[in-house]
Amino acid sequence: MLEVLEYISKPDLNKSGKFMINREISWLAFNARVLQEAEDPNVPLIERMRFLGIFSNNLDEFFKVRVATVKRMIHFKKSFKDALNVDPRKLLQQIQEKVLEQQAEFQRIYNNLLDELEKEGIHMVNETELNADQGEFVKDYFNQKVWPTLVPLMIDDKTEFPTLRDKSIYLAIKLYRSDNPKNIQYSLLEVPSRTLPRFLVIPSISDRKYIIFLDDVIRYCLKEVYAILNYDQFEAYTIKITRDAELDIDEDVSKSFLEKMKKSLKQRKKGEPVRFVYDETIPNDLLKFMKNKLELDSDDNLIPGGRYHNSKDFMAFPNLGRAELEYEKFQQLQHRDLKPYESILDVIGQKDVLLHYPFQSFGYFIDLLREAAIDPKVKSIKITIYRLAKDSRVINALINAAKNGKKVTVVLELQARFDEEANIKWSNVLQDEGVKVLFGIPGLKVHSKLCVISRKEANGLKHYASIGTGNYNEKTAKIYSDLSLFTSDKRITAEANRLFKMFDGITHRPFVYRHIVPSPTQLRNRLIRLISNEIKLAKDGKEAYITLKMNSLVDQQMIEKLYQASMAGVKIRLIIRGICSLVPNVEGLSENIEAISIVDKFLEHARVFIFGNGGNEVMYISSADWMGRNLDNRVEVTCPIYDPRIKQEINDFLNIQWRDNVKARIHDGSMKNEMREPAENEKLVRSQFELYEYYKNQLKEGE
Repeated sequence: MLEVLEYISKPDLNKSGKFMINREISWLAFNARVLQEAEDPNVPLIERMRFLGIFSNNLDEFFKVRVATVKRMIHFKKSFKDALNVDPRKLLQQIQEKVLEQQAEFQRIYNNLLDELEKEGIHMVNETELNADQGEFVKDYFNQKVWPTLVPLMIDDKTEFPTLRDKSIYLAIKLYRSDNPKNIQYSLLEVPSRTLPRFLVIPSISDRKYIIFLDDVIRYCLKEVYAILNYDQFEAYTIKITRDAELDIDEDVSKSFLEKMKKSLKQRKKGEPVRFVYDETIPNDLLKFMKNKLELDSDDNLIPGGRYHNSKDFMAFPNLGRAELEYEKFQQLQHRDLKPYESILDVIGQKDVLLHYPFQSFGYFIDLLREAAIDPKVKSIKITIYRLAKDSRVINALINAAKNGKKVTVVLELQARFDEEANIKWSNVLQDEGVKVLFGIPGLKVHSKLCVISRKEANGLKHYASIGTGNYNEKTAKIYSDLSLFTSDKRITAEANRLFKMFDGITHRPFVYRHIVPSPTQLRNRLIRLISNEIKLAKDGKEAYITLKMNSLVDQQMIEKLYQASMAGVKIRLIIRGICSLVPNVEGLSENIEAISIVDKFLEHARVFIFGNGGNEVMYISSADWMGRNLDNRVEVTCPIYDPRIKQEINDFLNIQWRDNVKARIHDGSMKNEMREPAENEKLVRSQFELYEYYKNQLKEGE
């Protein structure tokens, strides 16, 4: 157990910082849950390979963002112990130890999966295992597809070392002659996995299937790559560098924010290294050469690994076996209130509608925009955008609306991490088509998921809104579990529309929102008041409870408030997918708090906050987690649920999740990710599958 979790015999709220798990360590515990899915024999085999890819992709982003932040704190040479609950140098060491431990687990699981793939007739082969026919196929593929993309770089002490690209893998190559092994030449080759598939399927006339890494295709043909040089020995070892992803925004007032972003994105490509991963079999001379050239030291997280890196590519691992080696493809369900070829605006003009992705289709939102684009009564569409799909149908619908004479306003967040370049591209596309594009509020990211459609009707202008927990992204809506409310409730839509006036600079007057709860101006205080109300109810001997579902619970003030509530007797249920800095079940402090995490087929992404409120339950859906950035440094929208029928639906949803005893892990101070085991004779509940049946039954009941 970490030092930050040292228990005291009589918990004192003034010392509750002792009961705060560091966010970086908690995040690594979350990624360990992803790795558990790769090992679970009940998960289909190909999906287990893909969970290895998810684990690796997560870890890349963790180093690019979080480890980079810790390194910056060390560089500033200031004490951040209060902010991190641990000295940053000590934390970096803990991260290194934990990552090495997880790397070993990853390799063990990967090797086991290779054995299981072979039992299914699927064989991963390397360049030394090809027969003559396979070798001819690989060589032909190399000559036609791979060789034209390669740029061999010859490196030595005299030449300037090239800048290694983040997210890329390289083969560090040692060349020499067998009759003169001391005459060594080093070279670098970038593996072109950005433009070519990482896995090559080799044709087979038998039932056996063969797959080779792109890296090994290149290894097989190294003699051809360096044919003009006088070497006969070629050794190739994979290396990978991860760079700081923080953007340093230029303060030059003469430049537009768009210009500053473009400049900063170029600088990111040369960001400071935060991790160097290498094949642990690399010779000492080549490793020392690379470390010196890259100016790496012990603070740069030097991670020895296996033969292959960029394991995130396993997310696209091909299925060459039976269909049951993947999750069954289920058909997204219709919503009981939304019928094909009927007006969605007419329906939500009469009642609120809640969509739950991916069980129900994101296509309903696209249909809503398409309807608004051609409806002669619709005058304007306003939307906030954070992340979009690569070929976004949302953008197409907005452009169509503009072409049809609607006033379309898009608040586009240019600082959506890793989507900055894509959003700059979209801003140009939209502006070229006559769409008004705003870049949010200086100093704040716009992370809200909000769309308002304004329609001229008999009684004047009427607003319709979509407010959700996830991005307007049709790709992620197939794999992220999110909620989206469609409503024409004046209490909500009037305030949502007012928020867009703030984005547009039309109004600067302070305004107190009485229904929606925006960050950073109101959410923190509103949540504190709601928790305080539950504390008062509990002290008065009345029923008091809180149910919270979110991705991350980190903010110290909010955690201390939940500890206060627990000590007062408030019953608290937490469903936290990722980081949870709160420690449940500490006697005298948090024994009234239970917390679980669900990791399964879909990424749990919805945020829901429920407070008992003395029998008049208060319920919100939100784009915000309980982190300092969401509460204080971003524009978020937390939306009340007023419709009793939808309230019941959300309660059913959370109750199903709370009963999960197949994919639920227990949050506690040990961070062991122990599964919640079913009691004897208790029905097995896998909540994501149970929810699909729940919505199917809703449709049957509505027939």
